[in-house]
This record gives sequence, C-alpha cells and structure tokens, in this order.
Amino acid sequence: MSGRVKKPFFSILDAQNVVMSNTAEQKFMELGLKLPPAPAPMGVYKPCLIDGNYLYLSGHGPVLSDGTLIVGRVGRDIDMEAGKAAARQVGLTMLATIKANLGSLDRVKRVIKVLGMVGCTPEFDRHPYVINGCSELFAAVWGDDNGVGVRSAVGMGSLPGNIPVEIEALFELQ
Repeated sequence: MSGRVKKPFFSILDAQNVVMSNTAEQKFMELGLKLPPAPAPMGVYKPCLIDGNYLYLSGHGPVLSDGTLIVGRVGRDIDMEAGKAAARQVGLTMLATIKANLGSLDRVKRVIKVLGMVGCTPEFDRHPYVINGCSELFAAVWGDDNGVGVRSAVGMGSLPGNIPVEIEALFELQ
C-alpha cells in the first residue's frame, strides 16, 4: 500500500441530489410545517414589492390556517411563549406571501432585514425574545448564514386588530 486513502466516488447526479436537499423548499418540507393562506391587503398597500434584486414585505400578522388571526396583547392576554409562537406564525404567513407571489421560497437568496413589532403591555421588555419566533423559522428555512439578517424588535401600545405581533422584512432575491 502506498499510504494513499482512497476517496469515495460521487457521480454528478449524487452532487446534484446533495444540493437539491439543501434548498429552502426542501428545508421547509423537512420541517413538516403548513402555510396559512397568503393574506390579502387590508388597506391601500401592496403585501410585497420587488425592486431589482430585493423583495420588500409589508407588515404581516399571525394568520392561522383557517384565515383567522391570533389576537391578544403580550404580557396581558398572552404570555411570552405564546407571543413567540405568534411571531413564528407571522413568519409562516410571510412565507405564504412569498410563495404566492414568487412561486418558490428558493427565489430568496437571503434575509436582509426584519422589523418586529410586539403589541404588549408597557412593562413587557422581552421583544427580541418574541421576535425570535420568526427569526428562528427563517434560519431553519434559509440557514444560519442566509436566514439571519439585521433586525429590530420593538414594543407597541397597540397593533391592528389587537394582533400580538406584526413583522415586515426585506429579502435579497436570487
């Protein structure tokens, strides 16, 4: 023996399968989650807008699979964990808008910015923890490098329809 280690042979097809299993669509399917319906605008605005290589999403709320909204103020009506779950649901709602308008989550290259607003009591101060519900979802779908962008998380005295969380985001497209 010459001391050389024999490397396994991979075909081009194997390499393509490895790449395919790492797409945002594949990762989303592996999570076993379901998207709610993409919401229609409730005012004079566009849910999303493409400008060059950027996708802007308007503020989204936590739409459930039956089209209803999660409601309540964090710190009064719902606790911090329920607020985080609502933020994750907002993330799913945003993914539904992306799929409805772009056809595939794979069109998104990376998350650039997330602005999360938490409808909460004046003394509640864990806004970043709540918004992690959405940020963790995006990281699971697009990976730690592309799914995590810059972010702000702030508290609000009220949000439309008494929803606990509203989030808007900016994405770079492929």
